[in-house]
Amino acid sequence: MLYQQSRIVLLFFIVLLVTLFGPNSTNATALTYELSANEDACFYVWADKPGKKVGFYFAVQQGGAFDIDYEVKDPQDDSILKGERERQGDFVFTANQVGEYSFCFSNDMSTFAEKLVDFEISVEHEVRPEFIVKKDGGNDQQLTEMEETLFRLSGTLTNIARTQKYFRTRENRNSATVASTENRIFWFAFLESLAIVSMACLQVFVIKSFFNVKKGGV
Repeated sequence: MLYQQSRIVLLFFIVLLVTLFGPNSTNATALTYELSANEDACFYVWADKPGKKVGFYFAVQQGGAFDIDYEVKDPQDDSILKGERERQGDFVFTANQVGEYSFCFSNDMSTFAEKLVDFEISVEHEVRPEFIVKKDGGNDQQLTEMEETLFRLSGTLTNIARTQKYFRTRENRNSATVASTENRIFWFAFLESLAIVSMACLQVFVIKSFFNVKKGGV
């Protein structure tokens, strides 16, 4: 019993260390940007070393049909990722070149609709952990059971974060749809009421004109 408690405490301590001083150095930028009609917006990330993993996530929260055009380019201005009229995306690619990577959104397809885009750009440098033991003195490095548990926990947390983003996007889109529907119902009811009042006034005017007798001269 005491041995199991000691393992749990040790596992918690290692998780804390990995979280604070973990082997993966990650720089992330999470933003929400409102893209006007016929507007192009670009955001940039600098990769100081080749081989870094770059994560790119976006989701259109409000506006129009919840779609947007996007394009990702490398420092040589070559296209890495590109899509048209996409609602959301989640990509990971390797930055093989040192330099500035651009992430651009385009709302040229809309003439009046504004788009609210929620996106995240992360740069991660994967480094092998130093606390790896060798098996039988060989050259092959083997992960310990505790390290494998940590990596599984990391993957599970990543999936949970993606699921939360998905539900957040669904909630925002549903809220935007409800607000748009309420706005349309209001204006439809207003125009319907205006038409009824106008028709009533027209009927009163016509009926009044029937009973309006003109007095002729003798």
